[in-house]
Amino acid sequence: MGAGHGHALYVHEHSPLHRMAPEAKLAAAFGIVVAVAVSPRHAVWAFACFAVMLGVIAATARLPARFVLARMAAVLPFILFAFLIPFVAGGERVDVVGIAVSREGLWGMWNVIAKATLGVTVSILLAATTEIPDILRGLERLRAPRAMTAIAGFMVRYLEIVAAELGRMRTAMKARGYDPRWLWQAKPVAASLGSMFVRSYERGERVHAAMVSRGFTGSIPDLRTRRATSRDWTAAALVSAVAVAVALVALVTT
Repeated sequence: MGAGHGHALYVHEHSPLHRMAPEAKLAAAFGIVVAVAVSPRHAVWAFACFAVMLGVIAATARLPARFVLARMAAVLPFILFAFLIPFVAGGERVDVVGIAVSREGLWGMWNVIAKATLGVTVSILLAATTEIPDILRGLERLRAPRAMTAIAGFMVRYLEIVAAELGRMRTAMKARGYDPRWLWQAKPVAASLGSMFVRSYERGERVHAAMVSRGFTGSIPDLRTRRATSRDWTAAALVSAVAVAVALVALVTT
């Protein structure tokens, strides 16, 4: 996969985290996520440790705090859902600002908010320091199913093309005086989407035939020879070990 397919979450920098091999970063991210997931909800100090760890990683990657916080808006639906848990959960009731809510529900709300926020932060840090083709390449090196990485790679490559074609179709409809705004105007829009789907499918068939005729065997050649060094794996293992140690201490002491 060549360059030129950057994404909005990527921050071009020259930090140690940017230079780290993608497979090592993926392994470290997986270790942190697993540690966060298994940590008991009552171990508030453990989640504080994870937050500090991610803050240090973000600082090492030279990522602006505003950038990270803005991208964390993706977790808002989970937070809004979590705020409903204390009102619908059962068990002992406690008063919070004059409102009776479930004690277990409050812990459940905290559990969802803390783990969702930390998990999203891990994904933001990974995406901000690793371009999508490198992430897919790292997954291949970690022995992820080749069909999955190939499909994801083509999806990333042609998603912008399909979106641009949608924009052109909408512009053409507006130029002809048609700007649907109501539900009963959905039929022409559905027909346009169906036409775009057929054209996208046919384009995919043509692209696949062209690649097969040029020797494509199911995987994109890895033109970047740099792989994870012992230093990369050591850093990834250290980060994962710290996260797992925090989780184990939390499990034992809580």
